[in-house]
Amino acid sequence: MSKNPEKILVIRLSALGDVAMVIPVLYPICLSNPHRNFTIITSPMAAELFIDLPKNLEVIKIDTKREYKGIKGIFSLFKRLRKQRYSAVADLHDVLRSKILSLLFRLVGVKVVEIDKGRAEKRAITADNKTIFKQLKTSFERYAEVFEKLGLKSNQEFDPFEAPTSLPDFINTSNEKLLSIGVAPISKHQGKNYPLQKMKEVVDSLVKSGKYRVFLFGSPLDGEILDGWQDKEGRVVSLCNRKLGLKKEMSVIKTLSLMVSMDSANMHIASLMGVPTISIWGATHPYTGFLGWGLTQDSVVEREDLPCRPCSVFGNKPCRLGDYPCLNIDVDYIVNRIENHIKEV
Repeated sequence: MSKNPEKILVIRLSALGDVAMVIPVLYPICLSNPHRNFTIITSPMAAELFIDLPKNLEVIKIDTKREYKGIKGIFSLFKRLRKQRYSAVADLHDVLRSKILSLLFRLVGVKVVEIDKGRAEKRAITADNKTIFKQLKTSFERYAEVFEKLGLKSNQEFDPFEAPTSLPDFINTSNEKLLSIGVAPISKHQGKNYPLQKMKEVVDSLVKSGKYRVFLFGSPLDGEILDGWQDKEGRVVSLCNRKLGLKKEMSVIKTLSLMVSMDSANMHIASLMGVPTISIWGATHPYTGFLGWGLTQDSVVEREDLPCRPCSVFGNKPCRLGDYPCLNIDVDYIVNRIENHIKEV
């Protein structure tokens, strides 16, 4: 095998935010290696993130819940992918499914490099008795290391995406000269979620200032709550049940003056679009390496006075204290951070 593979398979099946973090690394790699072909396999939803593709990048949607479910599905997927004669595999996921798939490629002589997720370091930084508390490698750095081990480096920079589609009509229904702010208040895990009643107070305060229009981002299930935040004047608009699709939502995000998000996928999507972002962190912490592309500590809202933080890498562990004090952040403080951030950009 040549030192520099000519056809590379990239594996990162989920989750949406983690897949989004692949893009600022993978696109420059593709552009810097135009004589090589790259294929990434990912979930159907995450595949929608890949717009403005480099000419030598192919995205394949893999449904692991139906067509390629279970062990039988992994073997079926391997049989399909093997026909493409990949010369190397970059496993950016390193979970059981991707480990089995990588093993099958190894057995037929294909070079495989797997990501080092730094699991031991992350356990140490989230333990009750912390043995380390420092910035760990970011996911961007860990992804780049995989490609470097395949002899692939980049001399390119990632350029933020342009809007992939036209805007829905309702975006232009207001003639008022208001700045648009996106708010994505709900993530999958409770340890990441700023209390909804307080977030509603943040939204109400922004709207009452007379300077902003707020777009609420979330799933249809989130819409059971967030749709009720809308007002008759159209100053608060929920996108939860409008069935726009991810690309159309990305186009809406591109129009925003600011995105306000938890430590979740919308933070990462906004960063891909080059939109200024404020992210609220609770049980998790930027030190674990998941802060969005191009974001700095200036984009982070967090409690820095709690030695128990972070207690979780993903925000999925019950609070040791029972009431998530890490998310007890004053409403006025968040509103001020939002307004100051807008002034600075």
